[in-house]
Amino acid sequence: MHPVVSIQKRSSSINKSRMRKGFSIKPLALGIAAIFLTACGEEKEQATIYTNADECAAANPSMAEQCKTAYQQAIDEAQRTGPKYASARDCESEFGNNQCQVVRNESGSFFMPFMAGYMLSNLLSPRGYNSQPMFTSYSRNSSYRNRWVGSDGYDFGDQRQRNMQVNKSTFKSKPTVTKTMSRGGFGSSVRAKSSWGSSSSKSSWGG
Repeated sequence: MHPVVSIQKRSSSINKSRMRKGFSIKPLALGIAAIFLTACGEEKEQATIYTNADECAAANPSMAEQCKTAYQQAIDEAQRTGPKYASARDCESEFGNNQCQVVRNESGSFFMPFMAGYMLSNLLSPRGYNSQPMFTSYSRNSSYRNRWVGSDGYDFGDQRQRNMQVNKSTFKSKPTVTKTMSRGGFGSSVRAKSSWGSSSSKSSWGG
């Protein structure tokens, strides 16, 4: 839809008690290590990105209705959590010419980029499937041109990549965004979250 992360034993003369004291692990270090291990051990989930419901249905003929429902859910989520701008010019400066739409609701109107696709978890999962909107930039000056980017600014990689393993937290509900942002704001968020390599390490950029 388009207008849409051995120490070798050198000598027996080493003072072992002093060594143990010098290399004792402090409580803070233990805490950091525990957090690091928890993050590394987060359960992964297989996900696929489709540009629209028809593409999903073509790949999953028996799940066409689920593809359509998940696509609509992603559109609704995009409007709720996606980047919002006060003017079309600010939006297009980040996403490219003619890549933004005006949205009007009970709280007023704003401009936001068209959804470029949607990430869908395993449709056959007994626990049910989830979807999230994906955006991209078509601006030659954008660092996330032709990249898959989530509504919170997390960079999932090149647009040519469609199948990936993602953290289960990827599909967790994100906060509703009501504030409009200034030109370049979303790009800053993408660069920040890409540098850490984990959307859980940064907070959402708007609310």
